[in-house]
Amino acid sequence: MIDLLEFLKKMLTAPGLSGYESPIREILQEVWAPLTDELSVSKIGSLHGFKRGQGNAPRRKVMISAHMDAIGMMVTHIQDSFIRITQIGGIDHRILPGQPVIVHGREELPGVVVQPPGHLLPESVGDGPVEMKYLLVDVGLRPDELAKKVRVGDIVSYAQTPLELTGEALAGHTLDNRVSVAATTLCLEALQNRFHDWDVWAVASAQEEETLGGAFTSPFDIQPDIAIVIDVCFAKGPGASDWSSLPFGEGVGLGYGPNIHPALYDAFEKKAKELEIPYHRDLMPKMSGTDAMAVQIVAEGIPCAVIGIPLRYMHTPVETVSLKDIRRAGRVMAEFIADLKPDALDQINWGE
Repeated sequence: MIDLLEFLKKMLTAPGLSGYESPIREILQEVWAPLTDELSVSKIGSLHGFKRGQGNAPRRKVMISAHMDAIGMMVTHIQDSFIRITQIGGIDHRILPGQPVIVHGREELPGVVVQPPGHLLPESVGDGPVEMKYLLVDVGLRPDELAKKVRVGDIVSYAQTPLELTGEALAGHTLDNRVSVAATTLCLEALQNRFHDWDVWAVASAQEEETLGGAFTSPFDIQPDIAIVIDVCFAKGPGASDWSSLPFGEGVGLGYGPNIHPALYDAFEKKAKELEIPYHRDLMPKMSGTDAMAVQIVAEGIPCAVIGIPLRYMHTPVETVSLKDIRRAGRVMAEFIADLKPDALDQINWGE
């Protein structure tokens, strides 16, 4: 049985930045191997786990898409003993000064993000947050040593260790979207002991934070009949208390908007009620900000559902999530899949 907390901690030690997912993919290959019948890697680096259904062939296919890539930084310039950086994915520069990082050069170098004293910055910067172009990474090396070990284009990842909070909560970097990969893994584990007619494809997709590359290419290869996209969503917290955020630790989000097929929303809502799993309608009046933006429009179009795990402080090194909601997400997906009948598609009113 998977120890969720330890599994999460292991995943959070792997950088796996968008476009550079090998470290996290290798961890998942080891964990998914006994839970699936086949594993493969797409041409752009997404991991595909295939679990064969028990129904008569030809079988329908359901795909779960959870992006595995993380935000981070890249070296743009080496200036004396210091490294200048830019972002990979969306990073709020206000939270960077003082953050411990790892520079993945010819060897892994621990470092810290620093900013010059105010009197050495342009007057236009003022007293507010310092933009990323003025920030530096210090790894403690002399200029000649640094030049031998770090090159422009090397990636830089967060280095904080995850922190267990009270109330079964976890804080740390990269929980977006390793928590959804964890929920997908729990789903696969639950399906080990459940009969399911449909074939199941679990996808740890690449490059969601930058290009949606995995979300465009994996469904084109797999050609699923329906897709479940699982990602984090905004939990209520300081400055986030309106309709666009959900209660923290009080259930999963069910995406509701143009990227989501209404019939699949209804099906997941019904399943959550049956299981007495708390849920909230997650309003997505525009693009959902998830893999569903791409999956939905692949080929002739793929009906999508979006499951959200409420997360505080998104895209910071202290993202915070409730372990209960990860388990809830894994369970509702497994039960939904196990209940899919061979003729399930015939029961859907595609005109809704």
